[in-house]
Parts: sequence; structure tokens; C-alpha cells
Amino acid sequence: MTEFTATFATQISQVNKQHWQAIFHDNYPFYQYPFLHALEQSGAVSSSSGWQPQHLLIHKGNTLIAAMPCYLKKHSYGEYMFDWSWANAYQAHGIAYYPKLLSAIPFTPATGKRIGIHPEFEKFSQSLFALIVKVLTQTLEQVEASNFQCLFLDKATSDSLAKLGLIQRTDVQYHWLNKGYSSFSDFLSWMTARKRKMIKKERQNLVQHKLSFVWCNGKDITKQDWSSFYSCYQQTYLKRSGHQGYLNLTFFSSLSEQCADSTLLLKVINDKQEVVASSLFFKSETHLYGRYWGCMKEHEFLHFEACYYQGIEYCIKHNLQCFDAGAQGEHKLARGFEPVKLYGNYLIPQPNFKQAIADFIEKEQRYHNDYMQSANSYLPFKTDR
Repeated sequence: MTEFTATFATQISQVNKQHWQAIFHDNYPFYQYPFLHALEQSGAVSSSSGWQPQHLLIHKGNTLIAAMPCYLKKHSYGEYMFDWSWANAYQAHGIAYYPKLLSAIPFTPATGKRIGIHPEFEKFSQSLFALIVKVLTQTLEQVEASNFQCLFLDKATSDSLAKLGLIQRTDVQYHWLNKGYSSFSDFLSWMTARKRKMIKKERQNLVQHKLSFVWCNGKDITKQDWSSFYSCYQQTYLKRSGHQGYLNLTFFSSLSEQCADSTLLLKVINDKQEVVASSLFFKSETHLYGRYWGCMKEHEFLHFEACYYQGIEYCIKHNLQCFDAGAQGEHKLARGFEPVKLYGNYLIPQPNFKQAIADFIEKEQRYHNDYMQSANSYLPFKTDR
């Protein structure tokens, strides 16, 4: 592997866009160069926000053959695989937990590849993984980071990293899976009568408010649309979390130009033609991803409609296979979202902490396995589906 060299880029703009895209060549939207660039250009991702880019690049000569989006983190916000208890344990023993090195998509708990490899070099993938782990181990020492984490990565890569000594962790989300439904009514027809009635009641409840739902593709989203969405986003974040959200209007507005093909905005409009709520989605050839929503005025069940039911209808209409509506939300089970397992991997240099974390993760995995079985029993579908 001596012919391969590893370097780090402290800004995605230091990497040639075409070279990056040649490695991350499918249409999963979140590791695309324009999306990562928009995060950094807007300042939402930066050293001052606690997300210092440290993108790992592997070259053969002048050819970029592998890469990993990576960040030096000063905190654990915006990650969604929680490690706060680990940070507290380190602190209790007088050891600094931050900075840590993280491969993830900022503020985006959506599964995808975290290591991109040029198609011509995929036959060297296992050797490249080993090189990457070696480089990361050395880098942790050089930058005095406590550990490396790779979050929401595909299972195949997670398994490969586990074989190289990175502890594999699991988590659970809820995704809607398209079984070839012809319409929303067809989807409901596979549910038990009680659950079908519940969803119809929730949707019917909104009729009295005379709301309309308008989908906008990225290139058609206007500055006013983004301004309205951002007001909704800030208002809802403020109510839920006490702050106005991790992302700014500059980032969102740039999506119409930089990520037009993958960005969707759902506007909820009242009979006075006012935007009262809005939801932001991204799409690939196979998936719909629900990311952010907000409302100016609360209506019962509006969240379910704008974040779940409208998305399901979009997937059926456009023949998308999966709807990932975001992290958490056990209430999704009753609405037809199924439990799916997620993966993360951890490189912990300190032997004592490595063993303690491994023990914690092993117990956590047993819980997730039991939970998956239990959660499936709460799905609303008929047993003969």
C-alpha cells in the first residue's frame, strides 16, 4: 500500500469537485460535493460551530481513489448516535473526550456510504479500509482526539471496519417501505381496520382548516419560499429545543442552486394563501428523506400529514422504495413505518475505555435485537399481508 498516500482537507473546496463526485458516484444526496459545500459555505459547518472539516483523501499519484467525509468535533451535537454518557465518564476520570474525530454527515442521521472508492479501485477496498484505519489511528494521536466514530454507514462497510477492530454499534429507526402500492388507499387496505380508521380520521381532521399541500422541486423554490420555511423551522426548533436550529437561511437558500435535483419543499398553505407550515425533503433514485419541518400555527395531526402521509403519497406516486422520515419517533410504527437497524463503528485507543464501551454496546445491541422483535408486533398491517 506504499503507493497510496493519505492527506486531509480542511475544506471541501480544497478538493476537486469532479474527483470527489467520481468517488461518491451514486445519488445518495448527503455526501455529494454540493451538499457538503453548502454546509461549509454557509458557516453551519466550521471550526466555530464545532464541526471542523478533516476530510480524509487517499491518492494514488495524482488520482483521488478514496475519500471519507470527516470532522474534528468539539461536542456531540447534531450526530444522533448519542455518546454523552461516554463523554461524562471520560471527564470523571480526568481525561478529555473532545476533540473526537467523526465521519458522518452533519445534522443528518441517514444511512449511506461513508467511504467512497473510485470504481477502478474497488477491488482494493479491503486494503484501502485497512489503510484508512491505520491513518485514523495515527491521526487520533497527532490531533489528541479521544476516539474516531463512523456513524450511519452502510452495513457492508460497517462489517468490514468491525473486522479491522472498530467496535460495531447498532441503533433503530423507522422507515416506510414501498411494497408496490398503487395508491395511499391501497397502502391503507393492507392495514387492520382499526389502524386504517385512525389514519383516515387524522387526515380528515385537517379538512376543516382548508389547507393545501404544494410540492416544489429544488430549482422552483423561491427566496420567499425559503424565507417562509426558515421562519417555520426556527419557530418549531425554538419550541422543541430552546434554540433556533443548527442550520441557517444561507444554507437552505443555496440548496435551490447547489442541490436542485435532490431537494424538495412541501408548502402547507391556508385559504388566505399564507404558508402556515413547511417540510424539507431530499430524494435519490430510490429513497425519500424527510429532514426538517416547522409550522407557524399548530393544527392537530398536521405534523403527521406534512412529515409522513404526504411523503408516503410522494413515494407511491414516484415509485420510490423507501421513505426515511428521520430519527426517533416510535409513533411511526402505528402509521406503517417499520423498524430498521442502523450501524456505527468506533475506534477507541484507550484499552480500559474500549472495553467498557464495548460492554455497553454489547448490552445495547441485545436490547435493540429484542426491541426489533417487539416493535414488529406493533405494526398496523394484517397478519396475512
